[in-house]
Amino acid sequence: MEVTEGRLLLINKPLNWTSFDVVNKLRYKLKTKKIGHAGTLDPLATGLLIICTGKMTKQIDGYQAKEKEYTGHFVIGQTTPSHDLETEVSQPTDVSSVTDEQLISEAKKFIGEIQQIPPLHSAIKVDGKRAYKLARQGSDLELKPRTVTVSTFEIISIQKPIVTFRIVCSKGTYIRSLARDFGNAVGTGAYLGSLCRTRIGDFLLSDAKILDQIEPV
Repeated sequence: MEVTEGRLLLINKPLNWTSFDVVNKLRYKLKTKKIGHAGTLDPLATGLLIICTGKMTKQIDGYQAKEKEYTGHFVIGQTTPSHDLETEVSQPTDVSSVTDEQLISEAKKFIGEIQQIPPLHSAIKVDGKRAYKLARQGSDLELKPRTVTVSTFEIISIQKPIVTFRIVCSKGTYIRSLARDFGNAVGTGAYLGSLCRTRIGDFLLSDAKILDQIEPV
């Protein structure tokens, strides 16, 4: 499909790249001004990013609304202000008393429609400013809870303090917030150690390409 008509590209976002970095790289490579992504991935997350160019950018809202699937791991017994490795990790606490059954049981309690407070270190706008910028400035802001749906919260493996998971959820769900809330429920605290988006609707990470594989048409 010609760039002027529009393309839908499935990209495997590399670690430490922002979603905006990917868009900028492809804007230059494809020589197009009309380009955007359908759903932000944090810099420390990898995986499926849908990029639309040309007339396909009109479909972005529809793609953003689709169900998402993620895999990754939590680290229990430690916390960070950003709930991931972007900020400093606290000293570890003893998690030896936490049982596998307890971890699996607590995960199940998050399945369904839940109220979730987004992380302070997020791209949500507060009075026209990104929350993460205000958080870095030390602002004492409070974000309002939002309703999200978690259809699957599966514990894949447990090697304490590492808890590996698979999560299927609705648009607007923050896995970092799930890490925080899951850690609080277990009683040890937790942060998100790694995250990979494996699916958006019917689009799969296995069908995505790395940036170097994308060529102009």
